[in-house]
This record gives sequence, structure tokens and C-alpha cells, in this order.
Amino acid sequence: MPNPRLVAVIDIGKTNAKVVLIDTATAQQVGMRSTPNSVVQEGPYPHADLDRLWAFLLQSLAELHAAHGCEGIAITTHGATAALLAGNDLALPVLDYEYAGPQELADEYGAMRPAFGETLSPRLPHGLNLGAQLFWQSRRFPEQFARVTHILAYPQYWAWRLTGALASEVTSLGCHTDLWAPARGEFSSLVKTQGWQRLFAPVLPASCVLGTLQSALSAQTGLPADTPVISGIHDSNASLLPHLDAHEAPFTILSTGTWTVAMTVGGNTAGLDEQRDSLANVDAFGRAVPTARFMGGREFDTLLGQWTEPSAADLAAVITGDIQALPSFAAGVGPFPAGKGRWTVDPAGLTGGQRSAATALYLALVTQACLELCGLGREIIIEGPFARNALFGAALARLTGVPVSASGDSTGTSLGASMLFGGARTAAQPSLPLPPLGLPGFDAYAAAWRERAAGAC
Repeated sequence: MPNPRLVAVIDIGKTNAKVVLIDTATAQQVGMRSTPNSVVQEGPYPHADLDRLWAFLLQSLAELHAAHGCEGIAITTHGATAALLAGNDLALPVLDYEYAGPQELADEYGAMRPAFGETLSPRLPHGLNLGAQLFWQSRRFPEQFARVTHILAYPQYWAWRLTGALASEVTSLGCHTDLWAPARGEFSSLVKTQGWQRLFAPVLPASCVLGTLQSALSAQTGLPADTPVISGIHDSNASLLPHLDAHEAPFTILSTGTWTVAMTVGGNTAGLDEQRDSLANVDAFGRAVPTARFMGGREFDTLLGQWTEPSAADLAAVITGDIQALPSFAAGVGPFPAGKGRWTVDPAGLTGGQRSAATALYLALVTQACLELCGLGREIIIEGPFARNALFGAALARLTGVPVSASGDSTGTSLGASMLFGGARTAAQPSLPLPPLGLPGFDAYAAAWRERAAGAC
């Protein structure tokens, strides 16, 4: 079967879900539908609204196919999420990883989980370690958990619903789950001691065509019944794919969205600190990629919400007035997990431009702290929403001293997922170089910020 040209990418982020139609010959977006990714609060615990997402996905596939055609389906989702199947049903709802329930068994789980050296997965709060979710669900809902026939990571859950075929895949198994041992390329000791290995489907490549669209879904959406569906990939790793053959290693990809994720391809894992939310992701080829992250998009919304383009006067006022946001505004994660976010001034007295400038500088400074953990590549390429923030990129270039560029593609995650069908690994548009911030006083401003933030590590 020839590689499909028009690929619909199901792209489920923590904040928004999208279906993006990519022309793989030109690496261009042809069409897109999106919806907020809401959480259902009722039931045994907060969980994904699968019924609403499923209806959205099918409607979007139908509309995009009717308008443009669709020849294949790829899937990418956020991590730390799994579906527990009991045959063709769910044994339990798909838990929201921000729910604090798994913390109830933190001590018991901490005694069971593998050492950082085995998994390169740090201990994270709430349900951010998928192993902690499974451990908590197995203890709190033993009858339901006993019915589980398969554990599917989130991309493979949606692939199963589309095709009826089951698979596991390393990028989702290897993203701070405690379930994977990257050096050995196999499940961790936790999976074996808990007896979970039998519940995982065979591990297949992210690029594996699991099957074709189920006939009932073909009739419902209008897509051909022979439409191939790819196994799927973790979203941060999807962002890497357009760049893997385009840059000299080591290089850093900064994937931005709800999470800001710095991944240094070809870097060394020796500098990772399990206490500061740095880890090794596992790329689509099974290789460990040093990674550090924080909830940049979430913090942007907390600090600002609405961006106002700052003027030169706004920026100068922030620097001379020592107007700083200090980490962290998303508790327990990132390179400053112990910090309680605060301002050095009352933010209510700031103009929109001043607040925007201070927020961009804050995000750049936290990103630099991430890069001190996962390693700094020869260059940094920014993907996602922060690629459109010139001040953020300029500040990061000044702070790191390496070339920084903004990806010309606004759908790096979706584009990367579409490449699983074998499209050429080249960015849709050339990256735009961002000149370093040349503002007098910025170096001293940054030094003062780092001194204040040191206690939040």
C-alpha cells in the first residue's frame, strides 16, 4: 500500500483536542477542528470525557474527509494516561492525571517503585507517574481492577477504538511512567513484580499500521473501510520527528503547550535530577532522550491569560523596576518543585504590556533552568505556541548563548505524527532565527532572578 498523502492526525493534548489534516507531500496543514479537552468530575474520580471526545473525533473525521479527503489516520496524545479494558468495555474510567487521589498511597507506592537509575523516571505528584495511577487503582478498586484484560496507553486506546487491534508502544510507556527501563528496552521491575506484564499488548513501533477503520466507523464517517490507522505516539516525541534528520546532534527541541518540554537529542542523561522533574523520554526508535519540563502553558495562563505585545518602554520598566515572577505557579512540577509562585511587585499595578513582558522573561528563565538539567544542544528550536512569542525566544537566546529559532510550523506535534506513515522528515517551513535580547540590564535582572529562585529547587 502506498503511503497516504492526506493524513488525519488525532492530536489530544491536556487542554485541547484536535483533528488536523496534513498533506504529507507538502507538510502543510489542510484543515483542522478543535475542542476543549474537558474533565468529568462525577464518578469514582475525575476522568477523561471519552464519550464527548469520541463524538468530536468522528464528526471531525467525517467533515475533513468530506471537504478534502482522508487516506490515513495517525494518533498522538499527552502522556500519563491509560485505559483499563475489561474485554470491549472500560473496567474503570480513564483517570485524570492531575487528580490527587494516587497521593493517598504515596508512601506505599514509593517503597515499590523502581530506582531512578532503572527507569530514568522521577517521582512526580498526583497521577503523573502512570505506575502510581495503576497502583492506586488496583488497591482502591480491586474488584474492577481484577476484571482488567488489557492496559492501553492513551494513543493506543484510540487506535483500538478505530481498528479493534491492540498494541503497546515505547514513547508512551517511556514518558515518566515508572513502567519502562530505557537502557534494557523492556518493562521495568515494577510491571513484573505487580503482575501487570500480561495485561500489556505486544510492544509495536509507533509507525506500525495496526489495522484499518472498522466497518461501522467507515459507514458513520464516510472514510473508506481500508483507511489505515497508525499505532500512535506520545505528543512530545511526535514533535521530535520532523527534526531528527535535520539538525546536527546534540540539538534541543522545545515543545510548548500545556507543558513546556525541553528534549536534547543526542544529549547525555547524566545531568538529570529526579527531584527537579527531569527524566529521559524514549523516542520513536527506543532511544533515551534527556528531557526536562514545566507547565509553561498552564503558568502562562495563570500569570497572564491574555497577551499584550509589550513596548520597548514596557520592557525597560520591567528590567529597571525589578519586576519579576518567581517559580512556581504549578505546584510540585518543573525545575523548581518546592517553590510557591509569587511576584516581586503587586501585579495588579502593572500594565498589560508590563505583565506580558515579565511573564515572557519568567518563562525563558525557567526554560533555561530546564536546559541546565537535560543539557543544552548546539541550537534550540521552539515548537508550538511559544514559537510565536518573539520576546521569549530572544530572552532564551541571550540566556543560553546558542542559536534559537522558532519553527515555521504551528502544528509540529501533528506534523510529526503524520510522518509515522513515512513522510520525509523535513520541517514544513524553515525555522525563523531569533536574535538574542540586547536590552541593557537584562543580565543583572536574570542573575537576580536565579538567586531568588534558588530556594525553590
